[in-house]
Amino acid sequence: MDFAFVVDPLPELKAYKDSSVAMMRELARRGHRLFALEQRDLLWDEGRASGRVRALEVTTDDHDWYRAGEPVRRELASFGAVIMRKDPPFDMEYVYSTYLLEAAERTGARVFNRPQAIRDNNEKLAITRFPQFMAPTLVSRDTSLVSEFVDRHGDVVVKPLDGMGGASIFRVAESDPNRNVIIETVSHLGATTVMAQKYLPEIMDGDKRILVIGGEVVPFCLARIPKPGETRGNLAAGGRGEARPLTARDREIAEAVAPILWREGLLVVGLDVIGSCLTEVNVTSPTCFVEITQQTGFDVAGLFADALTRAVVGQ
Repeated sequence: MDFAFVVDPLPELKAYKDSSVAMMRELARRGHRLFALEQRDLLWDEGRASGRVRALEVTTDDHDWYRAGEPVRRELASFGAVIMRKDPPFDMEYVYSTYLLEAAERTGARVFNRPQAIRDNNEKLAITRFPQFMAPTLVSRDTSLVSEFVDRHGDVVVKPLDGMGGASIFRVAESDPNRNVIIETVSHLGATTVMAQKYLPEIMDGDKRILVIGGEVVPFCLARIPKPGETRGNLAAGGRGEARPLTARDREIAEAVAPILWREGLLVVGLDVIGSCLTEVNVTSPTCFVEITQQTGFDVAGLFADALTRAVVGQ
């Protein structure tokens, strides 16, 4: 079967830890043919959605992990599936890509994660669908309301709705002399909607990434533990990743949301859990496949390949 991956530029992918590369390697190992394209390669012309794709050979060498052919134009509906794995930022170009991929679906293409589901589930705001698992949270562009929220809870995390990797996330205490300027900076003086959440001290034990693939919960999470002096556990912010079995609460959260998200066509989802609270629902390009597999032996990429082929063959 042929699979096309919409990804960032191939030379930018860090093969030793990249989940998209792990997916590709497992599909290639099973005999499937791979193709790659970037957002800029998506197009609509004369009633059909196409892409300028490059045939891809992958290796096990992390320093020389791929060989790509010359770009050729091919209809997206001709692939067994198109796998959308472009990293944020989730800007208007990302939105336009989901429109083009949705147009491809109308001509018979299978796309995972489904473009409408990606648009409908902002990675910060999607937690509001599951209020029973949330920490105290405010979403607003009104800086006075954010300030009142800080007064009410004393210790708060403020973050933009379109960030990734821990970028522009601030911890703000009631007594912080910089609280107003922090709130103004994150909200761009009230021009941008932000999320404020009560600070969860359990972050020091790890911001847990729980993977849900094809509606099935991976039995291990990756606890991303902040480096000394830091409150963000994101690996991109210097956090250390430690794989662990899911707790009863982790499983409760994941099993509650998994079937809902899978029904919407979200094949791969990364749930972020701090303590007993769901803090994010990652649907664009969830990571941590490699770290969990290396530390536990659980074959996350194999589970992905199984789920993908079932989804394609079964429908």
